Amino acid sequence: MNDRILVVDDDPEIREFVKTNLESEGFEVEVAGNGPEALELAADRPPALVLLDVMMPGMDGLTTLRHLRNDVPTANVPVVMLTAKPRAADRVKGLDLGADDYITKPFDVEELVARVRSVIRRAQHMRDLSPLTGLPGNFRITTELENRVRDAGPFAVVYGDLDNFKAFNDTYGFMRGDAVIKFTAETLLRIAQETEGETAFVGHVGGDDFVVILGSEDIEPFCEAVIKSFDDGILEFYDTNDALQGHIEVTDRLGEKQTFPIASLSMGVATNRHRPLTSGWEVSAIATEMKEFAKRQPGSVYAVDKRT
Repeated sequence: MNDRILVVDDDPEIREFVKTNLESEGFEVEVAGNGPEALELAADRPPALVLLDVMMPGMDGLTTLRHLRNDVPTANVPVVMLTAKPRAADRVKGLDLGADDYITKPFDVEELVARVRSVIRRAQHMRDLSPLTGLPGNFRITTELENRVRDAGPFAVVYGDLDNFKAFNDTYGFMRGDAVIKFTAETLLRIAQETEGETAFVGHVGGDDFVVILGSEDIEPFCEAVIKSFDDGILEFYDTNDALQGHIEVTDRLGEKQTFPIASLSMGVATNRHRPLTSGWEVSAIATEMKEFAKRQPGSVYAVDKRT
C-alpha cells in the first residue's frame, strides 16, 4: 500500500516538524519547499496524500492545487490544505479547486495524523468503487473474502455473470448495456439485503461479473429470488420485436446472421457448508468452476458446490 506523504511548506521548521511526526506514525514522507518542486515530485512519484500549505511565496498553495488537479498523474491524489487563514471564503475556494480537507495552523499533531489517515482511507475506498454501479471492487472483494475464510463461520460466495451480454451490447450499444449492468447490480444488492440485511456483501468485479457473499443457509433462496427478478426485468431492455421472439439477430464479420437468446444470469456458488474452505483462492476457484458448469445450461441458472 502507498503510504507516502508529500509535505509542501515554505517554512523549513514546519516541514521538519510534520515530517518527524508522520514518520513516527509509520508514513514515508517527502518534503518540498515550494509549489514547482512539489509538482515535480508528485508527478514523478504520485504520493498517497499531499499536505499543502496555502500561503507560499511565488506559486501559492491554491495555484499548486490547481496544477495537481489538472495533471493526469496527480489528478486524483488527495490534498489536505494547511492554512493560517480560517476564513470560510478561503476554505470554499480550496474545496472548489478539489481540496479534500483543511487543517488550520497551529494544529494538534494527533488531529493531523487522524485527518491524514481518514482522507487516505476515504480515497482508497472511493477508488475501489465501481463508477458504474457504485459497488465495491476487487480490493474490497478480496478483503471481505479473506475475512470470511479467516473467521470460519458459515458463508457462501456467489460468482455470477451475464450470458449473451456481448451480443446485446453490440446490438443496442454501450449505453443500454450499461443500463443492464446497473439493473443486475441493483437486483443482486436488493435481494442480498432482503435476504440477509447489512451482513450481505455485493461486489462488482468488472464488466458483467459480480460477487455476492452471504451466510450459507440463505444461498439457495437468494439465488432463486435473483433469477426470478432478473428474468422478470431483463425483457424491458429489449426492443419489443426482439423480446417477443425471444432472441436477437446479429450479423457477424462474414455477413452471416447469428441468433442469440435473451440475456440470462449464470451463478456459481462455493460454500463451506459441506467442507472447510481454507483460502480466498480456493473459494474463488470453486465458485468459478461452478459458474462455468451453470453456463453450460440454457437460461438463468445457479449451481452450488455440494462436494464433501
